Amino acid sequence: MKLGVAIAEILKREGIEILCGYPVNHLIEYAAKADIRPVMVRQERVGIHMADAISRVTSGHKIGAFCMQHGPGAENAMGGVAQCFGESVPVLVLPMGYPRRIANLEPNFNSSQAMRPFSKSSEPITLAAEVTNIFRRAFTKLKNGRGGPVVVEIPADMWNEEVPEPLNYTPVLRTRYGADPAHIKQAAALLIGAKRPVIYAGQGVHYAQAWPQLKRLAERLAIPVTTSLAGKSAFPETHPLSLGSGGVALPRAVSKFLADADVIFGVGCSFTETDFGIAMPKGKTIIHSTLDPNHLNKDVEAKVGLVGDAGLVLDALLEEVGKSVTADRDARGVTEEVAASHKEWLASWMPKLTSSDAPLSPYRVLWDLQHTVDVKNTIITHDAGSPRDQLTPFWKSVEPLSYLGWGKTTQLGYGLGLAMGAKLASPDKLCINVWGDAAIGFTGMDFETAVRERIPILSILLNNFSMACELKIMSVSTEKYRSTDISGDYAAMARAFGGYGERITRPEDIVPAIKRGIEKTRAGIPVLLEFITCKENEIARPGT
Repeated sequence: MKLGVAIAEILKREGIEILCGYPVNHLIEYAAKADIRPVMVRQERVGIHMADAISRVTSGHKIGAFCMQHGPGAENAMGGVAQCFGESVPVLVLPMGYPRRIANLEPNFNSSQAMRPFSKSSEPITLAAEVTNIFRRAFTKLKNGRGGPVVVEIPADMWNEEVPEPLNYTPVLRTRYGADPAHIKQAAALLIGAKRPVIYAGQGVHYAQAWPQLKRLAERLAIPVTTSLAGKSAFPETHPLSLGSGGVALPRAVSKFLADADVIFGVGCSFTETDFGIAMPKGKTIIHSTLDPNHLNKDVEAKVGLVGDAGLVLDALLEEVGKSVTADRDARGVTEEVAASHKEWLASWMPKLTSSDAPLSPYRVLWDLQHTVDVKNTIITHDAGSPRDQLTPFWKSVEPLSYLGWGKTTQLGYGLGLAMGAKLASPDKLCINVWGDAAIGFTGMDFETAVRERIPILSILLNNFSMACELKIMSVSTEKYRSTDISGDYAAMARAFGGYGERITRPEDIVPAIKRGIEKTRAGIPVLLEFITCKENEIARPGT
């Protein structure tokens, strides 16, 4: 069989139902013939973002895949691949390549070489007979260990090559590994004996689908829980032990409880030091459970290291803890303290969350959004900058995988592709992206993709006609040259693309507009609601 037929068959056997892409890449046709749906985007980065979300909302059990043209197509895709690498998301990236005889000649772009520094693995196909071995390696890396993009480059002169029949390919194994039992005993003893422990949960809990174990451990030992942005929704944020999730902005309880903690148990996390994550206070006893041993002692010093799948680690901890703690501890003291912190903090923000001003407060828009949608049946994601910082502290996720948080690298416009990919993977959910007028300038053309590909997302645009969070650091260029000014009628753009677009300027119109938008998505129409907001710069930082 021809190489393209073989690759499409391998993808089908591995359960891939959607191939995001942009031509020319002949795999698109081969995939369509194999009944794999091709979804074409307007720029390559967005297509990888869509594949990214497919992997995330299925805990990696369905692998997102993207293919693109050699040369400029692959060059345009590099940002999306780097985003997957930064966020540890398993995505199969399938660029065309230059013919083998010139693949290594300048200035030709060699994807398998150029993308290797920010991929889990990167390999070209140079012999058709090796295609099954190459994809066996690729999918094994995608299904096992810490997530990340895997690149398989297909040279342009390979398509007519013959792959031996019958195709010798079986879907690859998916396996887990757990922590050293001696270290489990040490960690359990520390948690049992801690006076003020805190659990910090990362997205490894999502990939392990270890949400029940996390909840059981927190309740058994009465430990409050916070999450990273990527781990948000791993623990129900309406639970009395939930501190909330943090990044640049965070609920006051997060920083307070971490500062007062004697033991911090990080599970399914990297503890990567980033401006867009929770800063771990110094001088704490750290228990670090991570899938990747390279993360141990990378950014924080760990007292105990538990290398393994978050689910296996939590199972082992629960068993060990259960030997001496046979019933749930009384959590009333800690839950009352959590509730008091939340109440005081939220009261200080209510003027913004319920503001009747016009231009609108973005906090009012997002507050009304949360109280209008069915949160339990919604998947929401933020964009970089102000939308992230205004949404993440206040949005309370109640179901696993209902919030696609991110931040280790912060590409503007990322959220649109995530919402579309989430809708493709979870068509029964209301899928929302929240972005600003800066982000839509990067990827807004792909709203047309949502219309053309019949992906009815709800896009919430906060438009203040400015790069708001940059105002403080660009005062001179703003005053002299208006360098932070940006503009557009984005609701009109959405309508021009064939979607539903509406501009909202009055606070009393926020909820009715959201309800209209939801009804349009139920009718299969992508929606963009453009809210005209003030230039809000205040965010929820520690102490505020």
